[in-house]
Amino acid sequence: MTGNDPIAELIARVAGADRDAFRALYGTASGKLFAVAVRILQDRSEAEDAVQEVFTRVWLNARKFDSARARGMTWLIAIARNHAIDRLRARPAPADSDEALVALSDGRPGAEAQVIAKGEARRIADCFATLDSDRAEAIRGAYLGGLSYEALAARHAVPLNTMRSWLRRGLMKLKECLEA
Repeated sequence: MTGNDPIAELIARVAGADRDAFRALYGTASGKLFAVAVRILQDRSEAEDAVQEVFTRVWLNARKFDSARARGMTWLIAIARNHAIDRLRARPAPADSDEALVALSDGRPGAEAQVIAKGEARRIADCFATLDSDRAEAIRGAYLGGLSYEALAARHAVPLNTMRSWLRRGLMKLKECLEA
């Protein structure tokens, strides 16, 4: 079946309408998918709704998963990312009002958390520096800016599949750097 990819094995079982596998998949992947949704949507409540909708899609479309083409978590993250981007596009244009500014609270982290975050940010920046500048810019656009593969391919004037390869290889290189 899928060998060393437990997420893919759970998805395969979900495709057979295995409710226990679905519960296990939710327990394993929901946190990461929630983080993806929060990062893109910038709203915890909306991200919670988005994750529920993502898992509904997973239940309905698990048969479409092909473990030969993607790892299980990668497939789930792609669904969550695309769904969050769709929700962003469906939002009405923001209203510029003083009331909206007043409603914002000071949610800044404390001093210790800021020091830790700066250290981690430096580590990530150092790892980004190991990438070619166009690849690093593409990764930032996709995962920090919420740009689609198509928009990134157009921005960098490369074919769509080339952009997908840039992102996949770049993320693998970042992962190796951060784990070192």
